[in-house]
Amino acid sequence: MPVNPISGAGYLLKGMRLIMQPGLRRFVLLPLLINILVFSAAIWYGVSQFESFLTWMESRIPSWLHWLDWILWPLFVLVLVILVFYSFTLVANLLASPFNSLLAEKVELYLTGRPLHEDGGWKKALITLVPTLIDELSKLRFAVLAAVPFLILFLIPGINLAAPVLWFLYMAWILTLEYSDYPMGNHGLRFREMRARLRRKRMLGLSFGAATAGLTMVPVVNFIVMPSAVAGATAMWVDELSS
Repeated sequence: MPVNPISGAGYLLKGMRLIMQPGLRRFVLLPLLINILVFSAAIWYGVSQFESFLTWMESRIPSWLHWLDWILWPLFVLVLVILVFYSFTLVANLLASPFNSLLAEKVELYLTGRPLHEDGGWKKALITLVPTLIDELSKLRFAVLAAVPFLILFLIPGINLAAPVLWFLYMAWILTLEYSDYPMGNHGLRFREMRARLRRKRMLGLSFGAATAGLTMVPVVNFIVMPSAVAGATAMWVDELSS
């Protein structure tokens, strides 16, 4: 059956509804707290670094050029969103990965009524903490290496005008891989097989990732994107990708 190109975005919205369900809320708390702390640090770091840059610049240019601040601030916001927010998103997922796997497990149980493991729960999340973090580091390495060609585009005159759009599409796909790995990893799928399944329904995954990347740029809303995306990716796995 053909996949609606925007149906992936609907799964993110479904994830937002799922994390509000009484049986799932307690499994959202730790991923949510980690996301809030990491994004708060990202905003603080980005703003402080830019203010330092403005102070340095203003000490070296004539006062009549200080009006450039009004031009640089919007450009800064764009760069902050594209680079800092998305890189910190990957860091937040790395730190929260064991708890995101647990959340995916509980969401699947809620949707299907079938438990994945008899010994699941917080104990399992703690036992698998180190192996999960090692696997997350492997995915992070893949994401960093894949980002290099896109970052180079920012340095090429003319082509760099399209670089933000291409970077957004890159991050949309990376976020799809990241969040889909939680439900798929719970079923023992390796990273290579996971990518193969998503390629078969590329538009589904890309629209899910684009919606996730887009909401990552929305203040306050971005705090709940991570648990919502985990829940939404799990629903997408159950409905579209498990067979």
